[in-house]
Amino acid sequence: MPTPALAAALADIDTVFNGFASPAETGCPLCYAPEDAAWLRTPYTTVPPGLLRRFVHDGPGHFEDHDAVLRRLLPQCAHAMADGTLEDVGWAPHGLSRADWRSWPAEQAAAVEAFVLAWWQDVLTTPEPPYPVTDVFETCASILRATTPLLDGWDAQPVADVHLVDCAQTWLYDLITDHWPFTWWQPEDEAGAVGELRAWLARNAPDRLRAQGKEDLAIRARLVGLPYEERWNDPYWARPSATG
Repeated sequence: MPTPALAAALADIDTVFNGFASPAETGCPLCYAPEDAAWLRTPYTTVPPGLLRRFVHDGPGHFEDHDAVLRRLLPQCAHAMADGTLEDVGWAPHGLSRADWRSWPAEQAAAVEAFVLAWWQDVLTTPEPPYPVTDVFETCASILRATTPLLDGWDAQPVADVHLVDCAQTWLYDLITDHWPFTWWQPEDEAGAVGELRAWLARNAPDRLRAQGKEDLAIRARLVGLPYEERWNDPYWARPSATG
């Protein structure tokens, strides 16, 4: 069951985007048959799951009006993201990451942002979410075009701290060398985003990782907050286990 906040956000998506369609949409003729694109012109119908995946992850070049397509799909798409039935989350850019949704009417933009944040919070409190937490983080960050709202809401809680271990294991290998840790999301200010993530981990993660029995990860989380030269001159690297 979704958290109350996620349930409310989904209900808001259902209300705000109820009955939307993209009346003139034909889609890319090389990628979609006429009967495929017809779904986008028809409101109040459930798109087949495989086609929903393609519509959601395809970029603007596949549609005459990419934003209109996403507004048409949002109720079904948001529920599929929440229940884990939308394929390829974390493996391809989400359509919302390539839409100018913040320029939509205020009620629509607010509904999208509230859903993304509520979905992230729901995942943080779910012991075994349907998608890897690292994939959800990248998807949410790419849609919001920022990591700050996600990091600000990552409070120290038992389940959230278990997920922090998984993320630290994935991210720290790259962050300790100042490399970008994500697969397909490339923010406009990559260096700034790397610095923000490094600073948050250095400030918030060591004690939480140590409490999970992850002493080595805790040390590396501390190290990523140091200037580059200090990081690599730290006595930690002289330990036999440091390179293991």
